[in-house]
Amino acid sequence: MEFFQTHYLQKPKQKQQQPSPSKHVATKRLAPDQVRLLERTFASHKKLDPDRKLQLAAELGIPPRQVAIWYQNRRARWRTQTLELDKGALQLKLDDALAEKRKLERDVASLRQELDRAREMLDAARGDGRSHSESSKSAVPEVPMSFV
Repeated sequence: MEFFQTHYLQKPKQKQQQPSPSKHVATKRLAPDQVRLLERTFASHKKLDPDRKLQLAAELGIPPRQVAIWYQNRRARWRTQTLELDKGALQLKLDDALAEKRKLERDVASLRQELDRAREMLDAARGDGRSHSESSKSAVPEVPMSFV
C-alpha cells in the first residue's frame, strides 16, 4: 500500500528540452519586392512546378521550401476569396429569385380575386343559384401559395 501512496505523491518527471534536429528552421519575413515577384508569378501560375520553385528560390535568395509554403498559403487564401465571391453571387441570385417568387405570389393572389369576381358575375348572370364555392371546385383547382 505504501508503494501506491508514495508513487501517487511523486511529481511527474519534467521533459528535458532538447533542440529538435533542424526540422524547424526559422525563416525570415519576405521583403515587399519579394512578395511582389511571388504575387506576379502566382497571378499567372496557381500551381508551382519544381523547376519554377527552384528558379524563384534562386531569384529571391530564399529556400525552395519557403517558396513552396508561400504558394500553398497563397493558394488557400485565393480559394477562400473565390468561394466568398461565389457565395456573394449566389446570394444575389437567391435574393432575386425570392423577390420574383413574392411578386408571383402577389400576382396569383390578384388573379384569384379577379377570378372570384368573374365567377360571381357569371353566377349572377346565369341566375342558377349555385354558390361560388361549388362552382370553384369544378372549374379551377387551387394552386398552393408557398413553394418553399
